[in-house]
Amino acid sequence: MIIDLKAISIIKINSTNTKTAFFGFKTKQRPFTIFGPCSAESEIQLLETAKALKTHFNQNLFRAGVWKPRTRPGSFEGAGLEALNWLQTVKQETGFPVATEVANTAHVEACLRAGIDVVWIGARTTVNPFQVQEIADALQGSGVGVMVKNPINPDINLWLGAIERIQKVGIQEVAAIHRGFQTSEQSVYRYPPHWHMAIEFKRQRNDIPVITDCSHIAGTPELIPVIAQKSMDLAMDGLMIETHINPKVALSDAKQQITPDLLSQIFDELLIRQINSADDQLVTTLETIRALIDDADDQMIRSLLNRIELVNQIGQFKKDKNITIFQVERWKTIFDRQIQFAKETGINADFIEKLYRIIHEESIRIQNEIFNQPDKSSN
Repeated sequence: MIIDLKAISIIKINSTNTKTAFFGFKTKQRPFTIFGPCSAESEIQLLETAKALKTHFNQNLFRAGVWKPRTRPGSFEGAGLEALNWLQTVKQETGFPVATEVANTAHVEACLRAGIDVVWIGARTTVNPFQVQEIADALQGSGVGVMVKNPINPDINLWLGAIERIQKVGIQEVAAIHRGFQTSEQSVYRYPPHWHMAIEFKRQRNDIPVITDCSHIAGTPELIPVIAQKSMDLAMDGLMIETHINPKVALSDAKQQITPDLLSQIFDELLIRQINSADDQLVTTLETIRALIDDADDQMIRSLLNRIELVNQIGQFKKDKNITIFQVERWKTIFDRQIQFAKETGINADFIEKLYRIIHEESIRIQNEIFNQPDKSSN
């Protein structure tokens, strides 16, 4: 959608009255909550949704898409600038800070003029470093909060890079949104979560809160509680859930939005796991088990080292005897044997299958290096 910057003057700005104290991503509250409809459709729709949320949640960042990037034209693409006024009204009447998505500098300029508390960068935008940098430059010195969704493809460096560009212009309040990844594989999820990506993000940037976009991952209300609970079990910091006063008539993503009442029911049953414990006995038990895990890990590495040494021996033998690296019958025997052993011992067979494929790929790589080394006799 093309924005006419001259038209931004229609936004009714009164920053002294509309600005609320954004309580920050690193609040002591966990989970950090971000609720509200996929799209801002009307002022009445936003107000009714926000007021219903207020009856259940004292603190919440209210979200609504003002500009909606659709895959194909013809569907609802957002109400545009007028909807920023509606978000101001929500902020005035409920006290909720408000957030919306931005995809270019014109969007940023409009949001800053309207006193929007938080903006987020969508998955389609995160994939483009040029676009992210332009948005970052437009946000410099603003003091707003910024959230960055993971790119549509599972590329951790694009995600991290977008965060870094935002931080380099001095934005202090930054969070990552884990919204799942696009895939051609069949899945029960709309966008499979690939939890290892969110975990790896936290490993590299544990200073940045990670918020799970349950709605986009799930794609259906039935899976939202599952995703929300998994998020808490994996120590994610917040939850974004699309909430609409009447999802059946929503103009975008109607199938994945839920009512404020259903959202409240989900939270009533949500178990908020402790990230750390102040109980000395629990800490001692946890550290004892962790020490045993560390020992098991060390043993596993030593076993892998021993296997690599044997692979080096057999690789050299094959080269000396002019035998091919890949022996299909031998690989089939190893693979079938370990899968059967996994089933007998109760280990997840799918895990062992993936593990041994990786081990076999490394074995092939090592032997290939041996085959490509010049013979000592030729020197």
